[in-house]
Amino acid sequence: MSEGYEILTLDEVEAAPHRGSNLIPVRHTLGFRPAGVNAWIADAGGQLIPPHEEDSGNEELYAVVRGRATFTVGEETADAPAGTLVYVPPEVFRTAAAAEDGTIVFAVGGSVGEAFNPGGWDSFALAVGYAQSGRLHEARAIMAQLIAEKPDYWPTYYNAGCFEAQAGNADAAFEHLRRAKELDAGGDSDEYFRGDTDLDPLREDPRFQEFLS
Repeated sequence: MSEGYEILTLDEVEAAPHRGSNLIPVRHTLGFRPAGVNAWIADAGGQLIPPHEEDSGNEELYAVVRGRATFTVGEETADAPAGTLVYVPPEVFRTAAAAEDGTIVFAVGGSVGEAFNPGGWDSFALAVGYAQSGRLHEARAIMAQLIAEKPDYWPTYYNAGCFEAQAGNADAAFEHLRRAKELDAGGDSDEYFRGDTDLDPLREDPRFQEFLS
């Protein structure tokens, strides 16, 4: 790495499990801020893009950079060899699976007319992957970085609470979750507190009742 820029291959970026897929956390690794940029890798038959619809306004462009993928967009399915571009507008279902071993799909996303505001889900996925492999120190370092970057953003504290809940550290989990609740003036977190399985290790603790409004 030289000052001001970095050159690396997608194979050099450590992948992390996320929603049944293997995420290559490009944005987190490079500290890229102008847009959402990540990649996904899988062997034949494996899931590349987790099934989902993007929020209103968020557009995504996928590029198959290696191998071959099968995309499902809306109700259509298409073969996508290396070099294929797939554009998906907001609120349209999409997913993709690998048709060859080592297939990689690169994804770019953003909303027209809005500055990109990273929520940190990709960094969180990497932290979870570290934790699952016993690298708790590295995982907590990522969570601390996310909080430092967006100290007034409730989802970051919520995710930190989920992380500590899964790591078996209830006291730290409740500390983060209380801060998340304080920052969430609109009550958007309520549904997550009610149904998120990541918080199951805390549900029998009497302290959890304060989050069920």
